[in-house]
Amino acid sequence: MADLSGTADARSVVLARIRAALGSNASAPDVPRDYRRADASAPGDLELLADRLLDYKATVVHTTADGLAADLARAVDGISPLIVPSGLPFAVPGATVDDGTLDAAALDGFAGVVTGCAAAVAETGTIALDGSPDQGRRAITLVPDRHYCVVRADQVVQNVPDLLARLTPTRPLTLISGPSATSDIELNRVEGVHGPRTLVVFLVR
Repeated sequence: MADLSGTADARSVVLARIRAALGSNASAPDVPRDYRRADASAPGDLELLADRLLDYKATVVHTTADGLAADLARAVDGISPLIVPSGLPFAVPGATVDDGTLDAAALDGFAGVVTGCAAAVAETGTIALDGSPDQGRRAITLVPDRHYCVVRADQVVQNVPDLLARLTPTRPLTLISGPSATSDIELNRVEGVHGPRTLVVFLVR
């Protein structure tokens, strides 16, 4: 076993040398912030978002505000039990409303979760969750095997800088680009390891 007894002292020596080299008046350089931006208030490209999501092996359902309930009912038909966050602005018949007390083992018993989102990026096919009442705590969107996510047209922006301009950095942000997937060194794809195996996105025009 390696001798780590001198690790702390060695670290202190290295940091002291860095401080001495920088001098007492060291200051951090200005970081360029001239990112490529679109108009964060303008709607993003829904067709591009759908294309990116399909490329990530998500399922995309194009719908309207009036048709959402029926399309959602068809998508979750036979999928039970379901869990929803407490602030979801529409009803999902038969679903359990999360009260924050269920642990990971209990959440693993749910077949799917239905949520809204904070925003989405057309260029990258990324959906952002921030723990708002219509999205709930992070655990309910990571443990169940299926995630049904509702994205309104006015929540879609064109690129990542515009997304960051819409989000509050102190909130618990989760960025989703398709179903959970990972690959080993031989590039064998495995889905559902770090989150839902299935992602169904309802794009509401």
